[in-house]
Amino acid sequence: MCGLCKNRGASIGCVFPKCRRSFHYPCGVKKECIFQFTGSFRSYCWEHRPVQKIVSSQADSSPCTICLEHISNVPSYNVLHGPCCKTSWFHRNCLQRQALSAGLFFFRCTVCNNRDKFQKEMLRMGIHIPERDASWELEENAFQELLVRYQRCDAKKCVCRGGREYNDPESKWEIVCCQCCGSSGTHRACSSIQKLEPSWECPDCSGIVSTPGKRSRPASLAQSDQLGCLGFGIESSPKCPRLSTTPEDKVLLRHIPTQERTILDILHNLRLQINTDSVCTMLIQRETLWESSIECFQNSKFCPSGTLRVKFTKHKFRKECKQSNGSLSEYFGLLLNAIRSSPLLEGSEHKNIALNFEALQDKLYYEAGRMVALALIHGGPAPGFFSQTLFRCLLYDPQLVLPSVEDVADPNVVQAILTIQSCQRLGMLKSAVDHYFDYLQKTGSLCLVQTVRDRDLLVKQLLSYHVIRRVQQPLESFKQGLMTLGVLEKIQAHPTLFWSALVLGPEKLTAKAMADLFTVTYTGLSAKQQSDALGFWVDYLEDTEEGTTASSLEDILNFATGLPSIPPAGFDPWPSVRFRNKASLKARKNIHCLELPVCSSYSDFTDNMNKAICKVLCKA
Repeated sequence: MCGLCKNRGASIGCVFPKCRRSFHYPCGVKKECIFQFTGSFRSYCWEHRPVQKIVSSQADSSPCTICLEHISNVPSYNVLHGPCCKTSWFHRNCLQRQALSAGLFFFRCTVCNNRDKFQKEMLRMGIHIPERDASWELEENAFQELLVRYQRCDAKKCVCRGGREYNDPESKWEIVCCQCCGSSGTHRACSSIQKLEPSWECPDCSGIVSTPGKRSRPASLAQSDQLGCLGFGIESSPKCPRLSTTPEDKVLLRHIPTQERTILDILHNLRLQINTDSVCTMLIQRETLWESSIECFQNSKFCPSGTLRVKFTKHKFRKECKQSNGSLSEYFGLLLNAIRSSPLLEGSEHKNIALNFEALQDKLYYEAGRMVALALIHGGPAPGFFSQTLFRCLLYDPQLVLPSVEDVADPNVVQAILTIQSCQRLGMLKSAVDHYFDYLQKTGSLCLVQTVRDRDLLVKQLLSYHVIRRVQQPLESFKQGLMTLGVLEKIQAHPTLFWSALVLGPEKLTAKAMADLFTVTYTGLSAKQQSDALGFWVDYLEDTEEGTTASSLEDILNFATGLPSIPPAGFDPWPSVRFRNKASLKARKNIHCLELPVCSSYSDFTDNMNKAICKVLCKA
């Protein structure tokens, strides 16, 4: 019976010895009992609850450092003191709200930023700190507006025919932003910026970063005036350079520190969102991998943030397959190949979004985006089939991306574009426009032709319609799928790193890379046998790289892991080679382990490896 409300069901008791008080949780909160959400989850009544002892020298007057309202600097149930610094006083309710918002990884003292000592004391005083990431980190695309890049040419005289907001990456009409402020930009041609120049500073920032020794303008501003006289007008800075008493030879320019990150680190951080307590098992049929994958992804019980397991089976019934027998990396490799050859994409080697109304209605573009996002996080191979245009559409507003003729998959459209593009006289251009009049009118690309230069506008409109405007809905649906677990946000934040994975594909394997990738272990072998086994393995990799064996390095990796290349997120677990006596040569792809027998000679080792790998290749 609850000692406060006198009703039954009081399941909480005070842990203090000989104290027999029991109460409900809401009743205990009202009576200012303390419940510890750590360790053995102890509960204390209002009489035996833990209290804070404050040294008199620390009892300085201070407001609550969270809400900034006046607070009496006497420790009590509703007033808590930080153990790490003498000026930190808090309301209990303020602290609890901050802990629920910040989570275990970001909850710390608001004054001195101490975390370990502060969290330990707050847990003792009954503050609940959830073991999760901060609420602002869990909100999907919460910082999307920070990824919006300044896209306007601020040169005094912009010479681009497309206007100040026209941007064509990797050309002279690419808009380069100031490396210091990021709020000013210019076309490369408008400010005579060479393609190899890594950075550019606007006139405002160059006057601040450069440090003149006298009341003379910086060299960069003088150069700006010279460029203005040449027709590349750069507006001079209204800001006056600061005077400095420091000798010019002792002044260092300001450097913006940057920390290099790898795609492996980024994907591993995204993988931290995976909930290991929630397991989602996918039943996949190899013969109908695309259809069965769509069925799994569209299942109401499918959770992208859960731990994924794969079961390859020939049956549709879950009871026919007792255990997970598939490598997740191998599955996502097969799935990416299925996406590459699906009707959702078009193109020969590098793909763009295709228009398929049935797939759009069934939300297959969204599912394809989710599949690519999860493949990157869960150790799938580098897709490598994105076209440059598709990748830029992920980074920028698609309407600002200018496609090329290579992006067009329809041969009839390619013929029309090439015909218009090859017109050298106005009469030829008008004749081509008359010939394709219906198509130009249908696509909204028809314009008044007055000069031969108007052909460039016609070609631009045709390319924009066929590659981008025509597939705007499927493209947006695909991007929505890529937002799963924040993958698209990381692509936009680190385009250089993801360019190699999405567009270029995996790097070519080498014998050294393979030797470093696999961890070699031994079971029941003598020192001489271990030395011989390791030598056979390394020699076989080197011979395979030179082409003297019946297989390739990609075949060996595929045989052991189910993937012919190293995935951007790495392997989990990392591949290993296990030598043991009287073992049969086999690959356990679900744990990326290659079990090899001990051979007496290198020729026997080579024959065994070639036969095993060729047998698997023949089945595939």
